[in-house]
Amino acid sequence: MHEVDKTRRRMIFRTLQGVTLTAVGGAFWAGFVHENAQADLVLRPPGALPEDDFLATCIRCGLCVSDCPYDTLRLGAYGDDVPVGTPYFKPREVPCYLCEDIPCAAACPTGALDLLGLTDEEGELDVSRSRMGVAVVDYNNCIAARGLRCDACVRACPYIGDAIFVDTRRNPRTGKHAMLVPVVDADYCTGCGLCEHACVTEKASILVLPRDVALGKAGEHYDLPAPNFTPEVPENEI
Repeated sequence: MHEVDKTRRRMIFRTLQGVTLTAVGGAFWAGFVHENAQADLVLRPPGALPEDDFLATCIRCGLCVSDCPYDTLRLGAYGDDVPVGTPYFKPREVPCYLCEDIPCAAACPTGALDLLGLTDEEGELDVSRSRMGVAVVDYNNCIAARGLRCDACVRACPYIGDAIFVDTRRNPRTGKHAMLVPVVDADYCTGCGLCEHACVTEKASILVLPRDVALGKAGEHYDLPAPNFTPEVPENEI
């Protein structure tokens, strides 16, 4: 899309959003927001506050959507399983490409997308701090876990080696060859969905889910050691 067309589209979008919000008022939007708000599996843009806080802070202006250069974001519409007027994305269709300047969050006028939470110790923007969700591998249908050579999801990850890596395991079918199985480290996964988008199976065998849905919680009464994400494979098993 030409830059002029992109700019014109953003201007028209912002104008229409402003007119609509002024005309219908916040109460009208609030009624629709909860009409079909089944947002347990909704993926929000980078920097989004926890879901309840996000819904209370987002004014449904659509500026984050219009400023996304990849058209990743969309607004929830009536009939979607998303609160109406709120931004979300479907990584299997269009993932988040992790723009370094994070224009969607920068466009948010209310802090529902919190840029401060995406800055490093020096105050510089760091999109790798995004935690939009976490990728989960379906090992029953992942062809790499079934013995075929595939690393599409691993190669698609911008933080390969940290957010996702290959675990070498013995292939039980042959007893000789190694399987190269993708493993996700939730501490580094941004939830961008580039892995899900790249997955070669008919239905993606690696899915990005909201972190509250995908991750467990041991509880404070457990004194657990730090997890070990470095697999140790004897040389004679490779």
